[in-house]
Amino acid sequence: MSKPSPGDVAAATTDVVATTTAVVRVINERAVYERIRSLGRASASQLVAATGLSKATIGLALANLERVGLIRNVGHRVGQVGRAPRLYEIRPDAGWAMAVDVGGSWIRLAVADLSGQIAARKDVRVRARDATVLAGQVGELARDAAAQAGISIADVTHTVVGFPGIYDAESDLIMAAPNLPGWDRPGSVAALRDALGSQFSIDNDINLAALAEQAHGAGAAASNFVFVSVGTGVGMGIVIGGNLYRGSSGRAGEISFMPVADGSERLATPADDVRRHGILETVASADGIMVAARRRGLTAVTAEEVFRTARSGDPEALQVVHAEAGHIARALAVVIAVLDPGLIVLGGGVGGNADLLLEPIRQRLGELLALSPPSIEVSKLGRDSVVLGGLAAGLERARDSVLACIQA
Repeated sequence: MSKPSPGDVAAATTDVVATTTAVVRVINERAVYERIRSLGRASASQLVAATGLSKATIGLALANLERVGLIRNVGHRVGQVGRAPRLYEIRPDAGWAMAVDVGGSWIRLAVADLSGQIAARKDVRVRARDATVLAGQVGELARDAAAQAGISIADVTHTVVGFPGIYDAESDLIMAAPNLPGWDRPGSVAALRDALGSQFSIDNDINLAALAEQAHGAGAAASNFVFVSVGTGVGMGIVIGGNLYRGSSGRAGEISFMPVADGSERLATPADDVRRHGILETVASADGIMVAARRRGLTAVTAEEVFRTARSGDPEALQVVHAEAGHIARALAVVIAVLDPGLIVLGGGVGGNADLLLEPIRQRLGELLALSPPSIEVSKLGRDSVVLGGLAAGLERARDSVLACIQA
């Protein structure tokens, strides 16, 4: 058996040890597929230039990818001298990804084809907090979204579900999800599996939001950054060296448990609730803001109303917002000291109030840190961040799944 020349192994996969011609072929075909996907449409000569593979190797790869239905010919490139080269693009309907964001109040869901084009989008209010009933609602919504995309739920190659908690694969339970109770009871995740099928994975919602920032947002150009969400809950996603960092047990980024409340502040919340939610979340979440607002005699009924009142110049509301900035700044000071991120992205319903929070946060960080803090930006992805991150993760899994067929 002849060995392939070094030029016939794609540069992007040099970390893979190829011992047979068949393995090299699979590596090259995956590289060609990914290059076509990134370019949108490509000719054989473009692929030769982009991958460093020989013309013969590109030709074989294109033929096999077209044979198994992963790419298609879409005509010829025009406007140049000589024979017009054939153009190829991936077949977007060769696989599908679904992303589901399960929150305490809303379920948000999207379906996308392999090109990343969103074919269906759903946002509905949670009807019941019981985990089994909620799993049924997720399944119903997933079937409706699949039908809207023109497929069935069985056609979805991979589904990613985001939860405000941590999935423990050994027990098949979702732990540390105080804002979404019941998922730590046996049978809850099994009910979700029955509703969605076996090709699905569960991830922490803030981790998925960090992936969305990496794929579509402020973190796209940063190899080291953190995404900090402050809203109903408080959490952080960590990207180091371009990869999501989860920690040894998947609990990295659980900053809600940081004991960084102002020492002079008395926590009125019961001790059991503080243990479940963490001190930072107790004082800095939307509920924490409302506790502080009531102490100052404000009649606002939501945290967002507190921020609106502060924008009107109300001194008591401004004091609540200033205290909130202090809570966030103390937490960020710890994060900066430990992780030294190149960028901090703030998100969530509370964290998105950049006009009122950013300047006092930066000022407080200047008082707490000896060195200048990194750039702090506010996410522009809004409520879609978890869904977009879920699609980014789901599409990667879906593409891996459909590409597995070229090994046959």
